[in-house]
Amino acid sequence: MGDKQNTTSDLNDGHSSLEAVLPIPVFMFVVGVVGNITAIVVLSKTKRERKESAFYTLVCGLAVTDLLGTCLASPITIATYLAQRWSGTLCEFHSFLLLFFGVAGLSIICAMSAERYLAISYPYAYKRWAVDQNVARWCLFAIYVGNVLFCSPPLLGFIKSVHQVPNYTWCFIDWRSENPLQVSYTYLYAGVSTLLILVTVVCNVALCWTLFTMRRKTRKRLVPKASIKAHWKELSSGAEIQMMVVLIVTSLVVLVCSTPLVVRLFANQIWLELDWDADLEAIRFASVNPILDPWVYILLRRSVFHKLLCLTKGRRNSILPVSDRPQPTVQCLLEKSCATSFVLAKDLLGSVDFENPPSTTSAVSPRGGKGATQIH
Repeated sequence: MGDKQNTTSDLNDGHSSLEAVLPIPVFMFVVGVVGNITAIVVLSKTKRERKESAFYTLVCGLAVTDLLGTCLASPITIATYLAQRWSGTLCEFHSFLLLFFGVAGLSIICAMSAERYLAISYPYAYKRWAVDQNVARWCLFAIYVGNVLFCSPPLLGFIKSVHQVPNYTWCFIDWRSENPLQVSYTYLYAGVSTLLILVTVVCNVALCWTLFTMRRKTRKRLVPKASIKAHWKELSSGAEIQMMVVLIVTSLVVLVCSTPLVVRLFANQIWLELDWDADLEAIRFASVNPILDPWVYILLRRSVFHKLLCLTKGRRNSILPVSDRPQPTVQCLLEKSCATSFVLAKDLLGSVDFENPPSTTSAVSPRGGKGATQIH
């Protein structure tokens, strides 16, 4: 009689805990799908010139990756919450999804950081190598194929996947195993993720330093016409600053959400400690990443920056005389590809050594109205 009462009590406790926890993954799934679809729609309405840039293509690739990760992984989590069990090889597939989309997001944000650093710091190499939409597509293809192969051992059965406690609603590789192959793969995955994080941080720091150096040289350089300085202000306040903020905020979101899981990989394999709550928090952080990413594109690319630039443009035009207003306008600059803007900015400042001095000349109009770089 007592055992029957205990069993009934356990079942009631399980149902009550399920009702309390189930809305969380459902809410995350809905918000993730709606947010990423909205972000893809917003990105698809970008100007044609911007669509052809490598950075835009990589941003779209990250949005699609986040959407796929949400649509594939979240339903499995919700199903296990409802069924309270795992069927067949579903555990191995779920482990593969978490591994793949975790390292794929880091790979794409690392490629975005490297692309921006190359475009700003080495604009001539950027143009000579023709880094464009096609290059970015091939880069995304290589990231997907490489990471599928890299994360497939658990799916193929070479690496063991286990149900993670305390609620057994998610699967991951056995990161407390003493099997040499299992240990090697855990360290390899954690090491690759760490390397991607470090490269992303280094590229972003170098990018910020490059822009800071360019601005400092602008102040020290003697420019005969004030309109050239105004033109540089337009360039830096338009495409460059917008791309910079989008990149840095997206990088922070991805790194903050991904780092806890990488830390747990090392901690569990090195000390073999049993801290299930920390493991659960780490995977929850990783699950929040595809929910936050799309709102960075939506807010910073469309709403906030567009309004800020319009306000800045209106204020500047209301202060400056008509003859001294810099051209091209912010709107024109935003319609250009960011790579071209970076080349024009550096040429106007004279902060880059020309690779072929005899065949390269710069001509700036007296009013700064159509400052242009002519390469013969």
